[in-house]
Amino acid sequence: MAAKASNHKDTYRATAVFLALMGILYLADRLIGFSSHGLSWVMQKDTMLLYAAVAFLWFKADKSVGIILAGIWLIQNIGLVTTLLGQMSGYLLPASLLLIGILLYWLSSR
Repeated sequence: MAAKASNHKDTYRATAVFLALMGILYLADRLIGFSSHGLSWVMQKDTMLLYAAVAFLWFKADKSVGIILAGIWLIQNIGLVTTLLGQMSGYLLPASLLLIGILLYWLSSR
């Protein structure tokens, strides 16, 4: 029973940090205006997903939610990732994601 309450505490803490960070970023955006300084990417929806992934990875003992959120961000930004990888094939990253997914599924079903 105590582990279950601790799990909720971790979730609440990670959610609180994420919401506080979003509040700070929205307030800073209203005061400063990130887009006027060339930082419009700070307030994009997919970047907020990355912020949530980092908060859940940092503050939650069970890393599964953070890993899933980071994976969703990676899939949404596959073009950016392949551009950053440079000369690698555009099929290398999706193939490696598929391979990792199959491996994790196999390990979880053992």
